[in-house]
Amino acid sequence: MTGTVKTTKEPLFHVVKHAERSGRQMIGFRLLAVALSIVAGGLFILAIGHNPIAVYGTILEGAFRSKIAIQSTVKFAIPLCICALGVTLAFKMKFWNIGGEGQLIMGAVFASYFALNFPQWNHWVLLLVMLVAGALGGGLWGLLAAAFKVKWGTNETLLTLMLNYIALHLVSYLQAGPWRDPEANGFSKIARFDKNAGMDKVLGVHFGWIIMLVLVVLVWIYLKRSKQGYEISVVGESQDTARYAGIHVKKVVLRTMFLSGAIAGIAGVCQVSGSDMTLSMGVAGGVGFTAIIVAWLCQLNPGMILVVSLLFSILEKGSSVVQSTYGLSSDCADVLQGIILFFILGSEFFVRYAFVGRSKKGGAK
Repeated sequence: MTGTVKTTKEPLFHVVKHAERSGRQMIGFRLLAVALSIVAGGLFILAIGHNPIAVYGTILEGAFRSKIAIQSTVKFAIPLCICALGVTLAFKMKFWNIGGEGQLIMGAVFASYFALNFPQWNHWVLLLVMLVAGALGGGLWGLLAAAFKVKWGTNETLLTLMLNYIALHLVSYLQAGPWRDPEANGFSKIARFDKNAGMDKVLGVHFGWIIMLVLVVLVWIYLKRSKQGYEISVVGESQDTARYAGIHVKKVVLRTMFLSGAIAGIAGVCQVSGSDMTLSMGVAGGVGFTAIIVAWLCQLNPGMILVVSLLFSILEKGSSVVQSTYGLSSDCADVLQGIILFFILGSEFFVRYAFVGRSKKGGAK
């Protein structure tokens, strides 16, 4: 009996892991991605009937056209940068913390308790207690996901994601129930904080920006220069290797997730005490999810997180001005931001991988 030979064709392209690129090449890829994103965004603007150069100019002008505009740009960057620093700790350990949003909210909830119930305290004592309470609230929310992970092996991505919505609905319950403002004329809202519970301004912006800068330095030192930061890296690379080296993996996971959530919780304090002066359903405003993009885009580098957070805030502030100037809907501004993010994040693929064409000789089986 004669056997048959089955010939299979190789795919047109293979995706292969690229050899480690030099720092210059990586910078080149990212600069090219930024340039392409600007071109692609310009084509989108042209397609909807506007001048791309004028629109881009309006974005920059909108972020820097006045002292108030600059202050608003910095104010938006504060919770974004702080929350990105928080998730960076967890991601360094390869614990996929998608719960920055919920941890920020819980930090805001814990801080709001003291703002609403003890406004008569000494100003600085009250602010300090609110910061500690916010860090504790966010830390416990992060610790909850870590405890489930180490005890029962639950999927941290799904659990931290679901905890976001639990935290959000907790705010809904509070503003419609125990913390409802009796003077709200039937509306479900929480009363504004007393001025004593508000963060003081430094150079026109609440001092959360100083907290942000301090945290950038502390997180960098913690990850690069401390024993615990080294343990995080080892656990992230291989838990088996970490155990062989005598590192208590469960302890590291629990500790790191508490710190990750605590930093995000501080972002929540800055929101309610520095920007909003109350607790509401929009306290996070998607910042926790954007922070994930920022952290990965910066390769978990605290210094770069600060820079990129400021760039994101420029885009956000400038886009709002574009909406009012050109009569564009908020969806158009979101599409423009999405195009830019698509190219920049896509460049990370080409940093690590390459396409290889099909060889001339097909394989035979």
